[in-house]
Amino acid sequence: MLTYTGAIESSAYLEQLLMWVDAHHQQRPAEFVDVTRFVEERQLEDEDPTVLALQLEQYGLVRIARSMTGATDVHLADQGVVAVQQLKKLQKDRAARLRHTMDAFLRWLYDTAGDQTPINPTLFLATPGSYFAGAEITGTELHQALAYMTEHDLIEAIDTDPTTAAITPRGVSCALAGGSVQDHISQPKPGDNITFHIGENTGNIAANSRDFTMNATSNKDGIDLAAVVMLARALRQAAPILELPEDDVNEFTDLATRIENEAASGSPDPGKLQRWGANVIAILNSPVVSGALGSVLAAYTGTVLPGLPPA
Repeated sequence: MLTYTGAIESSAYLEQLLMWVDAHHQQRPAEFVDVTRFVEERQLEDEDPTVLALQLEQYGLVRIARSMTGATDVHLADQGVVAVQQLKKLQKDRAARLRHTMDAFLRWLYDTAGDQTPINPTLFLATPGSYFAGAEITGTELHQALAYMTEHDLIEAIDTDPTTAAITPRGVSCALAGGSVQDHISQPKPGDNITFHIGENTGNIAANSRDFTMNATSNKDGIDLAAVVMLARALRQAAPILELPEDDVNEFTDLATRIENEAASGSPDPGKLQRWGANVIAILNSPVVSGALGSVLAAYTGTVLPGLPPA
């Protein structure tokens, strides 16, 4: 039985076609539908409807009504019904949608403008890669992906009208390496040292700690907003390395972002910072975090935040 991770995922159009066949099946369950209509509606001049139909049949997703006129009339098979439900479920996975958008956009940008020529990123939305599990990627999702890749120096936003984007040398390296954008950004190589430089190097929180060092500044006279901001950025940088469950990663990253935004607001609420800091420490001290990094981050969070005035 085919799952959504099966072979149709590697095709530019098979997932879209399967969802299109399902839509027809919902309206007229007893009728076959001609794949030629899908090719014409999507203006896919380079696609052969017979080949598309045969590919779906090969994976057991449709039955073909063969006749003298060709083999493009299809009917959804039982395995096709199951695959459609899997695709519909996958479409609701926001994290998976964002990961796909980043991966597909970076590959498209490298193929289209790998020489670092600026290009309008919205042109991506007219490509086959702008579909995930048979559903269109939205402009909002593309914007989120662009912001994330810009933050991690994979692409550069060019201030033009409209805004254009260019791939960076690091983005080229990611595209050539294969794999996912997230893996390229987040996964350290075995044995690599991970260094967090926080503020001025007036104290070493993690001196001689295994596999990484962390340098930080504390202010004994009260709240040090710069230190709090740097703490939040270190927490967010560390999130993918802590091997947290996905839900905890999202919560941990969200807490770090809240702390940074609050500290940078100009009039931070000490109560909020203390509460969010306590939540961060609770995650870092939980059984799901292993290794010295979690302990050091928890200690550093406790160093920066207890100096805050009481709520």
